Amino acid sequence: MKVDKAARHLARNIRQLRDSQGLSQQKLANLSGVPRATWANLESGSANPTLSVLLAVSATLRVSVEELLSPPRTLCRLYPADQLTVRTRSGARIRELLPDHLKGLQIERMQLPPGCRFAGSPHTPGTREYLTCERGRIALSVGGETWELSPGDVLIFRGDQRHGYKNPGDVEAVGYSVVVLAP
Repeated sequence: MKVDKAARHLARNIRQLRDSQGLSQQKLANLSGVPRATWANLESGSANPTLSVLLAVSATLRVSVEELLSPPRTLCRLYPADQLTVRTRSGARIRELLPDHLKGLQIERMQLPPGCRFAGSPHTPGTREYLTCERGRIALSVGGETWELSPGDVLIFRGDQRHGYKNPGDVEAVGYSVVVLAP
């Protein structure tokens, strides 16, 4: 491997790892004993570090030296639709949109055939829910009232109370539910 190519790989990998861990160059310097200026030099792609510096960097970032010098990994990951969790509820098809669990957040896509209705599950006290309609019409009953959403509309409500969804139209309705759970 050419030295300048390895230096570019090293620079990009260190930057990605530092950013993903939320660390500053100064914090890495404090943790590793490697001066902040050296970290900046490494990230610039112009450094030619000693083996002891590479070992300190890899130990601090908790990766192997080989991983530091290898071509950078992509920061993206594709989840094919058939790998996402789908459940049905009274004829509605509900698909999770967050394959990685994010504490306190749920986002789902709902497909409701004409006439479909189902009850939502009340969440913990203090939870807020956002419902938006993409296609068709969705009626949401909550707190003794019924709200009808058309494409583009957004309804915000307390998700800790009983609520129900319905497609009052004669075409499939598609909507998105974003649930922000209370801590």
